Amino acid sequence: MTGVLRVGNASGFYGDRSAAWREMLDGGELDVLTGDYLAELTMLILGRDRLRDPSLGYAKTFLRQLEGCLGTALDRGVKIVTNAGGLNPAGLAAALGALADRLGLTVRIGYVEGDALARPDALTANAYLGAFGIAACLDGGADVVVTGRVTDASLVVGPAVAHFGWGRDDLDALAGATVAGHLIECGAQVTGGNFSFFTELPDGGHRPGFPIAELHPDGSSVLTKHPGTGGAVTVETVTAQLLYEVAGPGYLGPDVVTRLDTVRLSQDGPDRVRVTGVRGTPPPPTLKVGVNNLGGFRNSMTFVLCGLDIPAKAALVRGQIEEAVGVEGLEFTLARTDHPDAADTEAASALLHVHLRDGDKARAGRAFSAAAVELALASYPGCTLTTLPGDATPYGVFTADTVRQDAVAHVAVLPGGERVPIAPPPRTAPLPADSARPDPTAPHPTAPRSTALDPAARGGATEPAVADRGAAEPGPTRRGPLGELVGARSGDKGGDANLGVWARTDATWAWLRDWLTVDRLAALLPETAPLAVDRYELPNLRAVNFVVRGLLGQGVAASTRFDPQAKALGELLRSRLVDLPAELTGRAVDVPAELTGRAPGEDLT
Repeated sequence: MTGVLRVGNASGFYGDRSAAWREMLDGGELDVLTGDYLAELTMLILGRDRLRDPSLGYAKTFLRQLEGCLGTALDRGVKIVTNAGGLNPAGLAAALGALADRLGLTVRIGYVEGDALARPDALTANAYLGAFGIAACLDGGADVVVTGRVTDASLVVGPAVAHFGWGRDDLDALAGATVAGHLIECGAQVTGGNFSFFTELPDGGHRPGFPIAELHPDGSSVLTKHPGTGGAVTVETVTAQLLYEVAGPGYLGPDVVTRLDTVRLSQDGPDRVRVTGVRGTPPPPTLKVGVNNLGGFRNSMTFVLCGLDIPAKAALVRGQIEEAVGVEGLEFTLARTDHPDAADTEAASALLHVHLRDGDKARAGRAFSAAAVELALASYPGCTLTTLPGDATPYGVFTADTVRQDAVAHVAVLPGGERVPIAPPPRTAPLPADSARPDPTAPHPTAPRSTALDPAARGGATEPAVADRGAAEPGPTRRGPLGELVGARSGDKGGDANLGVWARTDATWAWLRDWLTVDRLAALLPETAPLAVDRYELPNLRAVNFVVRGLLGQGVAASTRFDPQAKALGELLRSRLVDLPAELTGRAVDVPAELTGRAPGEDLT
């Protein structure tokens, strides 16, 4: 089929803006409306739901959101595709049918299953399925398609496959749609949400609208949003989302490996960015598997340390807690939030966070928190806590594994109940060297990596040696925050952190490419220094992307890090003071007119 397919998104996570479904349906023309609800942590939450009630395991909020607008979608012929089925797509499909009956609506519901793997030792184990099961449901007449764990981009690729009739060998088209799906799956994050330069947005980033991808038969697309909604769609907002939670240029998927180093972005008018040039190669023979287990129990207490002798006060608490409950499983983090000669208590105080993880709920529970409270009159001067004594709570551990594509029973269940097996790709290829999918059997890299520029000595880093660049001699510099010149976007993938950094001008990119090495990243972000770090360049985006192995430990549910999902890692990097080239800081940054409301070339100062 020819013509443009308009695919919108109304949810980027379980808990996103409740009104977005109504806003997207009422805001303008759409062919398909998607909703992404699943993340690694969400699968753990749904797994615990299912333990309490086997009929659950899906995103319950989706039912409430659809109750007020399912009739609107049917009246306007808008197909709905969502992974809100989580661990129980059949259960959500049945609940949707009951909802439609109660509303007096006739709706054809299809669902996709086969992602759940039988692993007795796991709370949840789910393979990341592709797009062709979704396409089969739509081809079978479904108005609504519910899935479990498919890749986020598949929510967009599936409707495109059904609409344009693409086959398994249409790799470039599949790759282009994968990029479009990746761009809109996080909702308003591509329209100005969480954007480094949010102060330049026309509305200051107050209420960004949700995104739309206009897909074309060749897989190219235009990213946009409904007229009159907040935020902005520019090359920079799209770049930021494109860098989000990816690794190397070889972006792995179940249907295609998408070459992110071929993506080209261009402004196509106000709030319109054209995405072209995307190339694809055959997918790998394996699928990613996300595995969640209950890791034990955890508890935390926070001490306020005010005034003088902060390190000594922290050391005293540490010794007292260790004597009371033992050393195993304890973790102490001293946050130096204190300022010298402060005029008030809060500004003069540091925070000592004490965490305990243990398989014994009793030890991690009141035995620990009570021991902390008992120090109130028997520890350092000014002793106080921000937390009350409480019981331990269970935490989960996420690990990634793989399974052969032909070992998974991918099935599309059509509205009439017919079960259609989805064959695996007939042509696969070994993992590309720059795909960065770790070997699940390999030990986690924690040893300090070399500071040499040789990439082979850096635990898998793919950074070219700076000496190979032929870089010019450094000129005059000015001390300032790195974020004056670059934007960043960061996030989590299991225990790893992803950090993308992009330059705003060609001249800044020429500097950033040579300057921001793995070793300089370690100097700016010391917590990355003992870890293996992979570095990748994406010249079309004027960007570098880092994968920091093991920064988040056993994943967000188990992490005691202050920023457990590494969402703020990019902003931390941008805040660091560095020697900026004076020639770059001396001229106005080329801010897109779409962000400022000014005419191109108008003075920004």
